[in-house]
Amino acid sequence: DAVVRLAFESLDAEEALTGEVREVAILFIDVTGSTELAMNHSPSEVAEVLNEFFRIVVAAVDEHHGLINKFQGDAALAVFGAPIAAERAAADALATARRLGTTLARLTLDFGVGVSAGPVFAGNIGAQNRYEYTVIGDPVNEAARLADVAKSLPGRIAASGAALERADDESGHWAGHGSVILRGRSEPTYIYVPR
Repeated sequence: DAVVRLAFESLDAEEALTGEVREVAILFIDVTGSTELAMNHSPSEVAEVLNEFFRIVVAAVDEHHGLINKFQGDAALAVFGAPIAAERAAADALATARRLGTTLARLTLDFGVGVSAGPVFAGNIGAQNRYEYTVIGDPVNEAARLADVAKSLPGRIAASGAALERADDESGHWAGHGSVILRGRSEPTYIYVPR
């Protein structure tokens, strides 16, 4: 993957930070309508709603052996299979997505969840005095794009074929939903949704 290769090449030899290519699954979840929420509620009310949302997300990710890599405003990126390898990374990410779909339905927030899988660079990025553990690669981008697509789907969840190919018994809980052209891509991506 070109992005993973570039990440390795861009690390300065004097400041080489640790990292490796890992096979992982990525879950990206993004809130819909947070701008309107902020316009119509006080900052403390918005923080309260988002904290409840993220509490549910963190609990589901933890339950399925994932790691919240980062919160980005009203979105979260979860990794399954790094920094600790996991044989069922894709199955766990997909099970987490299904769990979030049912648990978050009770909140007043709308959302989109995207799941993808494949090789990424997983490691510390930055300078020696300021770095963070992160994952870089196409599955990360694809999961974020799938979350955008999911916002217009009835169940608010979309997964890639790459995730389903690695999902073992979890794949029985998913059904094909056709192809879409994800933002920034020219080739169609076949997506799956929970049954």
